[in-house]
Order: sequence, then structure tokens, then C-alpha cells
Amino acid sequence: MEATTASATTAADWAARSLKSVWHPCTQMQQHETVPLIPVSHGRGAWLYDHDGKRYLDAISSWWVNLFGHANGRINAELKDQLDKLEHAMLAGFTHEPVIRLSEQLSNMTGNVLGHAFYASDGASAVEIALKMSFHAWRNAGLTAKQEFVCVQGSYHGETIGALAVTDVALFKDAYGPLLRAARVVASPDQRNALQGETAQDAARRAAADIEALFAERAGHIAAIIVEPLVQCATGMAMHDPLYLTLVRELCDRYQVHMIADEIAVGCGRTGTFFACEQAAIWPDFLCLSKGISGGYLPLSLVLTRDDIYQAFYSHDVTRGFLHSHSYTGNPLACRAALATLAIFRDDDVLNANRLRAARLSAALGPLAADERVRNYRQRGMIWAFDAIEPDPARAAAFSRRFFTAALDNELLLRPIGNTVYLMPPYILSDDETDLLAARTRKVFDQVMAA
Repeated sequence: MEATTASATTAADWAARSLKSVWHPCTQMQQHETVPLIPVSHGRGAWLYDHDGKRYLDAISSWWVNLFGHANGRINAELKDQLDKLEHAMLAGFTHEPVIRLSEQLSNMTGNVLGHAFYASDGASAVEIALKMSFHAWRNAGLTAKQEFVCVQGSYHGETIGALAVTDVALFKDAYGPLLRAARVVASPDQRNALQGETAQDAARRAAADIEALFAERAGHIAAIIVEPLVQCATGMAMHDPLYLTLVRELCDRYQVHMIADEIAVGCGRTGTFFACEQAAIWPDFLCLSKGISGGYLPLSLVLTRDDIYQAFYSHDVTRGFLHSHSYTGNPLACRAALATLAIFRDDDVLNANRLRAARLSAALGPLAADERVRNYRQRGMIWAFDAIEPDPARAAAFSRRFFTAALDNELLLRPIGNTVYLMPPYILSDDETDLLAARTRKVFDQVMAA
């Protein structure tokens, strides 16, 4: 075995071995007959390097998780210290300093409106927890008819059975339809849905009116509505006005329906505030976090909820408890990485620094906003997106793969969603890296549209 390992020294060697042994996620594996597989050797800052020494600017933060660069010295130091103390301990009947400190800090960041963090490892599991908690809280309150869930058109919340049931992306969902309990789907507040003469707020109001009509008819049967605050990411970076969240919160209060905020992708500063819900000055009943919370280092997810929901489970009766668990719940290493991530936010005034980074990148991407081959250029915090106009159906179907390949040739990791090109870079780009990202994104777009 040692000889086999030693002989695989090039990127091509590692790619071939991976294709023989690894089933890669969110991938039609046959496409790798033509689309390159990049074996990563190491990462430094915003860059990933392959085994041949080629580099790629990680412009999508490795699926939206890496906030402060690869091999971040400060997070590394915290993890090395934690390794010598405690790598893991079960969280049933035991606790430890990192999970306590992380839970306290996150609650404090919500003004202690939300707390009692419940931990898992991935975003879909956090969504499962929130759905189960909502249903069970109503059950414990004697409202056993409240068993339905509501999701937004085009929403994405993960690919476990419960999370997939409240996802509205056919590509991920249709094959598993027979396994799923159907959710009720309401209109999206996507600002691209604004009619002639309407504003983004008008689109938000119309979408909220759709929820109100459903709640007026079915609130006695609805446990919760789940939303992605400000940006519906997986459906193509569909952005909406914060007013929508304000209106959803008001409707949930009026009709006694829980509000679940899936901030897995949009939390941790990605939209400009640490929690996206802050921009609407509201708090949900459940808030799900994952991805960036550990700085992109280790799998970690969690759900924050309100004290009245926690109290609904507090009883001498074991069956009224929330008997959900994961083996690595509240893992000390992952929590320590999250604490280091929060410390960087605090010590480096990251949110304000990001406003300057965002302004520079927006200015550098400016020509795309006026490009006649582009529609719906948009930006929210540290997310940029635009839709390529590709009239030829065959070319449109292959746009994402062609763009991905051309981007790699230009030292960029960019992975469009359909014909939507988006950028979600880490929060550490230098001015030179920012300018390089913008210039090469424009260059790749020109190449792909002209090819």
C-alpha cells in the first residue's frame, strides 16, 4: 500500500484514484469523463493548490464554508491547543467548556432572545432538528393537529428526508418524492419577480400575501414555515428585501405558526450582518446555523430557539423530552474552531471590513452590471450574482460546466448554478486578489459567451 501511495505524485494520478474509489457529492459522475477533477494538495489563504502546483482562487469559499482562508493560523492554533485537552466526549450526561462558551456567545449575539443551542454536524441535520422541535413543541402543548410545514418556492434546506421535504428544487427532490411528506409551497419573494413598475418591497408584499392566505385557511394545521433569510442560495442566489422577513414574523405571531430561519448559508456575516435576520430587526423561533460557523474547518451545525419552546419540553415525563441525538453532537474541536471564528469576527471588526471589500469588488465587477449579455446583476453583503443570457438551449444547458472549466483555466474556482454566476469569496481577500477575481471573472464570462 505504501508503494501505491508513493507512486501517485501528480494531480492526474490522484484524480484517477479518486474516480475509482470516491463517489463525489452533487455530481453526475459520468461528467468527469470530460470535466476535470482537481485533487487538492493544500490550501493557503484564499487559494487552493493541486499536486502539480497549480493554484485556484477559492471564490465560492469551498461551498460557502471557508470564511477566513485555508490554513488560518489563528484557528489552527486554537485547534492544536484543543487537541491536547479533549477531542470528543458525548454530550448526553456530560458537557465541556467549548460547547458552553459557544452557546453562551451565540445567545448573547441575539440579545438572549434565542438560546439553548442544540448541536449536530451538518446543515440538513439542523433543519431536521428544527422541524422536529416545532412539531413536538406543538404536540406537547396539546395542539396535535399542527403537523404541516410550509416552504418557499425554490427553497433549498438540505437532502435528508425531512429537509428535502421542505426543499423546492426539483433536481434534488423529484427522485425521492415517494419517500417525502409533502410541504405546502408559497410564492418566493425573489426580487426578480417584481412586475413592471414594482419594487423589491412590492414583490415581498405579494409573497407575504400568499402566506397570509394559506395561514388564514390552514394555520390550525401548520407547525412552521421555513425561510432562507435575504438570499435563497441554491435556487440561483434569489435575493429579497428584508421587509419580507418582517412580514413573515408578523404573520407567524398572528396565526401561531413557528418561524424557522435557515441561516446555514446566509449567516455568519455572509449577507452583511452576522445574522441575516438582523437586517429585518426580527428573530425567528428557530435559527439554524452551519457552514461558516466553524470557519470552514470542521462539520458543525446548531439550532437556537426561544425559551418558551425549550420549556415546552421541560418535564418529568421522558417522552416529552427532545430525544434527538448525533454521536458527535457538540464536538469540542468543532466548537473550538467556531469560538476562534467568532473571535476573529470580534477582534478584526470583520463586518465593517467586509463593507470595504464588498465596495471594491462591486466597483471592479461594475461592467458586468451593464453588459447586454447579463440580466439581474445583484449583490447582498459578500454575495454577488448575475444571470447569463444564453438563448441557445443546448448552450444554456452546458453553461455551468463550460464556465467551471474555463474558470479553472484562469485560476478561479467558480461553480455556477445553471446560468447564474455567483461569487461568495472568503473574508480575507487583499485588494490585489479582489481585483484579480473581478478581472478574471469578466474574462471567463467573455470566453464562455464567445465560445
